Amino acid sequence: MVKIKHPQELARLRRLALAAQGLLQVQPYGHGLAGARKAINHLGYVQIDTIPVVKRAHHHVFHARVPKFKPAMTNQMLLNRDIFEYWTHAAAFLPIADFRFSLPYKHTIKSGQTHWYKTRDKQLMGELLVRIRSDGPIRSRDLETNTTKHSGWWNCKPAKKALEQMYIEDDLMVSDREGFHKSYDLTERVLPSHVNSQMPNIEEFAAHIVDQQLRCHGLVSLTGLTYQRQNAELRKAVKTLVNERLAQRTLEQLQVSSGEVFILETGVFERPLPRLNSRMLILSPFDNSVIQCKRLKALFQYNYQIECYLPTAKRQYGYFCLPLLYRDKFIGRVDCKAHRKTNHLEIKSLYLEQHNFDEGLVITEFVNAITQFCHFQKCDSITLTKAHPKYLTQRLRSMLTPLKLKAESHRWQRRNQYAKN
Repeated sequence: MVKIKHPQELARLRRLALAAQGLLQVQPYGHGLAGARKAINHLGYVQIDTIPVVKRAHHHVFHARVPKFKPAMTNQMLLNRDIFEYWTHAAAFLPIADFRFSLPYKHTIKSGQTHWYKTRDKQLMGELLVRIRSDGPIRSRDLETNTTKHSGWWNCKPAKKALEQMYIEDDLMVSDREGFHKSYDLTERVLPSHVNSQMPNIEEFAAHIVDQQLRCHGLVSLTGLTYQRQNAELRKAVKTLVNERLAQRTLEQLQVSSGEVFILETGVFERPLPRLNSRMLILSPFDNSVIQCKRLKALFQYNYQIECYLPTAKRQYGYFCLPLLYRDKFIGRVDCKAHRKTNHLEIKSLYLEQHNFDEGLVITEFVNAITQFCHFQKCDSITLTKAHPKYLTQRLRSMLTPLKLKAESHRWQRRNQYAKN
């Protein structure tokens, strides 16, 4: 096992991890819808986010990697059957080609080995299934408003639970989405006929996980390979496969100063990597690159925790702080809120940690990044409440204020144009 001691070696590991996540190149997967499709096929999943403070994570993850991405493209991929919706460590969109690897969990639910809901209303599930088979997809909104022609058949809450139970068991799939209102249809009508739907054996499943994680992360820990997976047999199979590949020398191990051991394909550490650029990226708290906090700390010495689940008194940085990636380091976080009615982006707080980069460049790149992020939110003005270190507050405010004036100028020009027409 190789021990990583020199700072340049650790920096190389960071670059390897970031390159594998598509966070070094400007457009590693291309742009637009085709780029988004290629991105999720590489990443393996994109977590679905319900928190509305800023654009949801399932849009934000694509935005950070795919130029010209638009939120509507996520549902377009769902409609095109490029992706499907299911559960990983959380609700997520996944490549349709990986559908068969969702089957083992579905089987454990359906067979009663584990539970989604403690009790199942089989009669109600059967009635809903008959209705969907005869009438077509049913929207969760139909049950919420109780306006369907079958209203009165069932109470809203039990019916929604029954729908979700059938979805988690594989009788139904999400066929369409309008925001967070899902349409459910029979799996046989949603899943394209060319997609492999054969249950994988445990060895196939383990190989899929190892290959996919090495592809999208570059280097992984043994615990990280089965992150949030409770299947003891699967964890054992993954460990056995890793040990076999280590013995065959197709994989190697590196240990960083914290003691964390990472696994990577042999020879990857020496391969050429994309050059670093000076842009700053504002990432989602649910981004694939930051969701494993232990890994983040070991590789980047970055202590990160999403605080929206903490009581207000225990929050250190804010409700929904977004990690800031500059070159190959995470150097801070920004707590934002998009006010939809006024098209205004509020920076509640900005925290920059100690770093060795030129402060002027860092500030300039933050302003560039937050400006793009503002446009992504469909906002046209930005305000900053506070910054840390404090002396940066006024400087940043002066750089952000012209953005509001520029936006107001654009609105005035648009109004004049409409008046002429």
